[in-house]
Amino acid sequence: MADRVHPMDLPSSSNPPSSNNSGEVVSPKKPSFPSPAKPVQPPVGTYVVQVPKDQIYKYPPPENSRRYESLTKRKPRRSCCCRCLCFTFSVLLVLIISIGITAGVLYLVYRPEAPKYTISSIAIKNFNFTASSKISPEFDISVRAENPNNKLGIYYRKGSSATVVYSGVDLSAGVLPAFYQPANNVTVFQTALKGSNVILGNAVKSTLRNEQMKGKLPFRVNIKAPVKIKIGAVKTWEITIKVNCDVTVDALTVKSKLVSKDCDYSVRLW
Repeated sequence: MADRVHPMDLPSSSNPPSSNNSGEVVSPKKPSFPSPAKPVQPPVGTYVVQVPKDQIYKYPPPENSRRYESLTKRKPRRSCCCRCLCFTFSVLLVLIISIGITAGVLYLVYRPEAPKYTISSIAIKNFNFTASSKISPEFDISVRAENPNNKLGIYYRKGSSATVVYSGVDLSAGVLPAFYQPANNVTVFQTALKGSNVILGNAVKSTLRNEQMKGKLPFRVNIKAPVKIKIGAVKTWEITIKVNCDVTVDALTVKSKLVSKDCDYSVRLW
């Protein structure tokens, strides 16, 4: 008699277990899946990777990205000193441009001309160069000043100087009078130049003796005068006028006459 097979409690499943012809319980087969393909190993060798230049400069490497962002977001810093210098230069530039425009307008309106100077006469006293002692010569000089401007006046101020020089030796000195010269005016003024305890060397005396015999004694007259220009109702700052005249006289007397004269002058604005 065959043995009886009792059923067994199996867990519920979508594929219940089945039995074969001999009565044995056979478990269902698990579904088979294809095995994953193995990765292909690249051949051994040297590889060169080419990256466009624009990507190299445009995109920084990851380790420098934070630094790149901080630098790009940083605001430019300007110190107080730099701002002060820029402001000062700007003010100076505006001031220079304004002065240039004003000077140009004044020049076009007034057409300024430099004054002209010359020596009219020279009277010489106490010039006894043959004496062995010191001499104190005097020169009375007449200066002719011409103001050719139509709308500008000239104020001759105190602090001027005038000297007479012979062969590098200062013979006498003095000052010019202070006065106002109107426009389109010619003024002749006299100034007395006096020397004191002047020593002349033997070489200078010998030269003077020879030139006196020829009737041609050269001297140099140097004049320096501070002036102010009157433009309408306005006076300019103080301007210095320098006059250098080479004059030649025929004798060392009060009645000496000018044989030749040549004057040049310059104006210093400050």
